[in-house]
Amino acid sequence: MARILIVEDEDRISSFLAKGLKAEGHVTTVVRDGRQGLDDALSGLHDLVILDIGLPGLDGFEVLDQLRSQGSKVPVIVLTARDSVTDTVSALEGGADDYMPKPFRFAELLARVRLRLRQAQADPATGVPERLDAGGVRLDLRPRRATVAGKEVDLSAREFMLTEIFMLNAGQVLSREQLLDHVWGLDFDPGSNVVDVYVGYLRKKFGAGSITTVRGMGYRFNA
Repeated sequence: MARILIVEDEDRISSFLAKGLKAEGHVTTVVRDGRQGLDDALSGLHDLVILDIGLPGLDGFEVLDQLRSQGSKVPVIVLTARDSVTDTVSALEGGADDYMPKPFRFAELLARVRLRLRQAQADPATGVPERLDAGGVRLDLRPRRATVAGKEVDLSAREFMLTEIFMLNAGQVLSREQLLDHVWGLDFDPGSNVVDVYVGYLRKKFGAGSITTVRGMGYRFNA
């Protein structure tokens, strides 16, 4: 169970998020303006913040800037109708841990919430790392950039999430069920071969030996 702050001024969306997260066992607080959202986020009472950009009072970029400038490391997922590259980069470089444009699938948002919470719990002193390095792959989490041997590689949102969970657990075997849970959400068909398909995509981009199939168990990212 986690305590999640939702800073969103659209009632329909905030209600949808609160209902879905409560069904997963989380405790939610809904705030509809930026100033109150900043105060609540700085309180230390929440494990994660879902933050809209277009807010009254203070917009999401201002909330994020003040939150980070005051030393808060609470994980923040920015949720906004603005989907331009400039806005995405601004949010991530401003200290957001993840970014989802509207409209969105709740299953994908839930997978990202789980991932950010687990990262923060694994290292509560420093929060989410800014960069991962393993197996010759470098993942810069805030600008969402991947490089192999110094050369940038294009990754889709799903590929990036899958790479991230692999690299956070480099050298360990992860089952298909674990990967489905983290990246696609629990409502995804467990009989689907989507994990195998995406592992194939990553092998083409990182090298055939980057991910090993462990028969009957799952996959291991080779550190």
